[in-house]
Amino acid sequence: MKKRLFIDLNRDDIFSLFGIADENLRLIEKELNVSILAKDNRIIIKGNKRNSDYAEKTIEKLKKSILEGKKISRLFIEEIIEETRNGIYHLKKQEETKEYNFEDGLLVSSKRDLVRPKTKNQKEYLKKIFNNQIVFAIGPAGTGKTYLATAAGLYFLREKKVERIILVRPVVEAGENLGFLPGDLKEKIDPYLRPLFDAIYDMIEPRIFHELVENEVIEIAPLAYMRGRTLNKAFVILDEAQNTTVDQMKMFLTRTGNDTKLVITGDITQIDLPVGKKSGLIHAKELFEGKENGMNMTFIHFTPEDVSRAEIVKKILEAYERYEKNE
Repeated sequence: MKKRLFIDLNRDDIFSLFGIADENLRLIEKELNVSILAKDNRIIIKGNKRNSDYAEKTIEKLKKSILEGKKISRLFIEEIIEETRNGIYHLKKQEETKEYNFEDGLLVSSKRDLVRPKTKNQKEYLKKIFNNQIVFAIGPAGTGKTYLATAAGLYFLREKKVERIILVRPVVEAGENLGFLPGDLKEKIDPYLRPLFDAIYDMIEPRIFHELVENEVIEIAPLAYMRGRTLNKAFVILDEAQNTTVDQMKMFLTRTGNDTKLVITGDITQIDLPVGKKSGLIHAKELFEGKENGMNMTFIHFTPEDVSRAEIVKKILEAYERYEKNE
């Protein structure tokens, strides 16, 4: 049986209904054993009559929920499907209150395995991200600071806990004065933001990533472009924060808006600022660490034991750490 639906929604609402790379429709397909083809605001459902009817009712209920301003998460869709099948509705309230089991990993894309923390510190890191508005993650390269923060951001986006992800880096080598570099803005900043691209490409397909960037769901920008903005309902990651100045860190922290999470990552042993310039990350550590009570802010420190890259990287970091202690 074939059903044709016309979805009378604007572009943003259709994006919410279909999901990232149509993953909401893929979930309905899987749960109801139907085939769904979507283009623009038209949907074709193929399957037996009962399942096609269920799929149509599920999509109509999701459409109504979007018009009512509700957030469409995976759990919400599963409950709508169950309601449609059984004629009852009992949306699970644990969506906002349940204790997340971080050892199970984070589902960031229907196309890849769960992203799982590997060490005790990494599990604690994810727990702090879920339970605090601002998290400072300090430690050597390869400990998963940026990677896990990006995974958490994609998870929050999938579950509609935020509306966008913003990935930020200070562009120290360019002196944050990008006007002197050749090319358009993207060509100027891409080399400095490439590590962030690498983390995302490992979790979602490049095609999906570029679609999200085009729809301004994911934004990647140099720190200088944060000035004057208020960031609401966003998951914001400031990477390489050891290369911010004190003024830049203050500027960034005061961009925090409603329902926004900030994750600040950095390695205070790898500072590239000019001589005499104090790191904004070190200053923030001195200013806030140990005084976070009531601020919805926390710190976590990683060690070479948390390195997730090749074993030789851990040994190299440990050798440097011993050398620096003996200097």
